[in-house]
Amino acid sequence: MHVFYVLFQECSKKQKNDDTQSTSVDAVSSDDGFEEKNEFDTLANAKILLSDCLACDNCMTSEEGARVFQQNQKELFRILNLNKKCDTSKHKVLAVSICPQSLPYFAAKFNLSVNDAAKRLCGFLKSLGVHYVFDTTIAADFSILESQKEFVQRYQRRNQEEHALPMFASACPGWIRYAERVLTNLVTSHICTAKSPQQIMGSLVKGYFARQQNLSPDKIFHVIVAPCYDKKLEALREDFYMALYNSQEVDCVLTSGEIVQIMEQKNVSMKDVTEVAVDSLFDEVKEGDVVRHEGKRSDGYLEHIFKHAAKELFGMDVKEITYKALKNKDFQEVTLEKDGETVLRFAAAYGFRNIQNMVLKMKKGKFLYHFVEVLACPGGCLNGKGQAQTEDGKPDKALLSQMEEVYTAIPVRLPETNLLVQKMYQDWLEGMDSKKVQETLHTKYSAVNQTASNLDIKW
Repeated sequence: MHVFYVLFQECSKKQKNDDTQSTSVDAVSSDDGFEEKNEFDTLANAKILLSDCLACDNCMTSEEGARVFQQNQKELFRILNLNKKCDTSKHKVLAVSICPQSLPYFAAKFNLSVNDAAKRLCGFLKSLGVHYVFDTTIAADFSILESQKEFVQRYQRRNQEEHALPMFASACPGWIRYAERVLTNLVTSHICTAKSPQQIMGSLVKGYFARQQNLSPDKIFHVIVAPCYDKKLEALREDFYMALYNSQEVDCVLTSGEIVQIMEQKNVSMKDVTEVAVDSLFDEVKEGDVVRHEGKRSDGYLEHIFKHAAKELFGMDVKEITYKALKNKDFQEVTLEKDGETVLRFAAAYGFRNIQNMVLKMKKGKFLYHFVEVLACPGGCLNGKGQAQTEDGKPDKALLSQMEEVYTAIPVRLPETNLLVQKMYQDWLEGMDSKKVQETLHTKYSAVNQTASNLDIKW
């Protein structure tokens, strides 16, 4: 256990740039005593670059390190093998949820349409023994709707509450980890309380879906396929632990690249896999074509919240948003003017250098923004380090460009128009403003004691 602590202590952002460090460690085996050979034993152990963890900044305990490294392909295979044993009491229903920003990676890498990529990925996972494959877009619907509502409430309270504005997006676990472990309550009190799409999907699968299937949540093994490694850390948060069932809402996170590793090790080509329709959380509904939210590289919190706030607060219908690039392409702003006055000022800040500049301005009292969509990865979620990387760990710019083309071509669906979401608010969450909505779709973020020297890190 101690070796993980030492390695993470060495992995300080004082010592590396975003793309330079390449130290790696073997993933922890989680066979739980299984020594019997099986069809998955030939698969290699996953290796994770320490630089892949964007938020590692000396902030991981030895226990967390061990648990993160258990989230690898072998943990998935352990469950698949358990399901082949005669002891049915140990069997698990295996559900995999796929992030929307992962699908363009598979589509671009294998020269498929995004709909074909979704179906072939589903077919491959089910050929391994996965029971259900879901799309997390519906979880992002909930996250965006709750974020929109919270921003309007914060804006209306801005003169009464010191920390009401600015509001920072809460969907990126790398940013959240950095804010909690390195920054102060000056920042964490401004973070939106809406859960990320990943963790809302955890609530949907182990809450709503489990109830629909008459399953105990601990009988479901829930895997997320995501663009980045930081989501492994997010899945381990104590606030996403179901104590009654001794179960996390998300049991394991695998990156898009780790899924491709499985394909390569099994000598399977995506183009040879049988297409299987993605499953729906609702028995009576079939999942349709892939849709996305507004935003070129992410779930589009800025655009959705901006348009919603313009309508709710100022009665203005905004059709198109114009971004103004400031110091670099990863720091852009959007403004709304009414009667010659700027009434809304939003920003998108991607990458830790932009995040640090943003925080410094805030500390100096020179921060004018009402909302910031903060993402740890330069270029946004599509550029997550779990995908679109070359063998030497550098960004694959050509592939990323293809992914962006694929992603922007996906039709946009507004969260407000999803009738199934509205139905779930009433049938499952007991109304739009219920106590259950707060308990299920929201969490809290607060500063964790950390060494003061980390506040002045330069990337």
